[in-house]
Amino acid sequence: MLRGCTWPRPGRMPLVVFCGLPYSGKSRRAEELREALAAEGRTVYVVDDAEVLGAEDATVYGDSAREKALRGALRAAVERRLSRHEVVILDSLNYIKGFRYELYCLARAARTPLCLVYCVRPGGLSGGPRVAGADESPSRSVSVSWRPRAEEGGRPLAAGTGVLGEPQAVDSVVNGRAQAEVPKELEREETRTPDSPALVTSEFEKSAEHVSGAFYPPELLEALALRFEAPDSRNRWDRPLFTLVGLEEPLPLAEIRAALFENRAPPPHQSTQSQPLASGTFLHQLDQVTSQVLAGLMEAQKSAVPGDLLKLSGTTEHLRFTRPLTMAELSRLRRQFISYTKMHPNNENLPQLANMFLQYLSQSLH
Repeated sequence: MLRGCTWPRPGRMPLVVFCGLPYSGKSRRAEELREALAAEGRTVYVVDDAEVLGAEDATVYGDSAREKALRGALRAAVERRLSRHEVVILDSLNYIKGFRYELYCLARAARTPLCLVYCVRPGGLSGGPRVAGADESPSRSVSVSWRPRAEEGGRPLAAGTGVLGEPQAVDSVVNGRAQAEVPKELEREETRTPDSPALVTSEFEKSAEHVSGAFYPPELLEALALRFEAPDSRNRWDRPLFTLVGLEEPLPLAEIRAALFENRAPPPHQSTQSQPLASGTFLHQLDQVTSQVLAGLMEAQKSAVPGDLLKLSGTTEHLRFTRPLTMAELSRLRRQFISYTKMHPNNENLPQLANMFLQYLSQSLH
């Protein structure tokens, strides 16, 4: 669905890809970015799972065939909307790096910039992405989250107090190390034995679930965390990369805006570019000269013995004769030489076409 539709401004309209596990705040961040860009008078189009499926369904990620079809539908929706007149925001898990590379290729083909926004939970399921430098206590399996600020009676809630007023667990990071502060009255209730599969749903998860409208079972969350391929800024399809931890960290709008509207689009692939057209005279002379060289070589090798130099009139290059050459082999090399020369036509090379062809044959045959 088209959100925040306004008259577009001239210029390049990019692609914004959101990435992260469920309950990491992707949808909330995508809506925040959409509102900010729409306020600037830009046309913003948000593509998400609900738009493709009709209604968001978490069970699709438990079926590989359905998930593959979902990725194809998301890719097609992005490709239809991606242009120089609309900002496209893809709000989905996008946890497979191969799929992110496909999105990068779409932006490169459309010659529009793109960026990746990686949303991370401060504390999540075991095996999932973690905040760099965070340490967890192995003695308890408490789901500790970083929730957005809320106010009660006009005053900010104190640390360790939830949105509904009950005490909650809070992560505090001091000098790059995470310290878990868990109220004693909750420690007994939230502590689970290793044999118990129950997981505690934090207020952060409840808030994210309310935004996404889908419930992910603990088993599915664990499976997604295990197969999650975290973005790496060293990969060209994962940069520029913006990592957001929790919902309290402000969205870097200035940096994202600069990456989208001030950076150049990814360079197009050489194999997808239209080759320059060569003149009819150049192609005619190329075909004629190479045909004459082949005919001269077939005639010269009739009286040659291995070790002789095959010399043709009007050329300075020679071809050493080591074995009998067939017309089929020479014709194949001639087609390769013509295909390469057509990609780089130059009228200044016309007098040297015969010598160039002989050099190519000498390198290809020996």
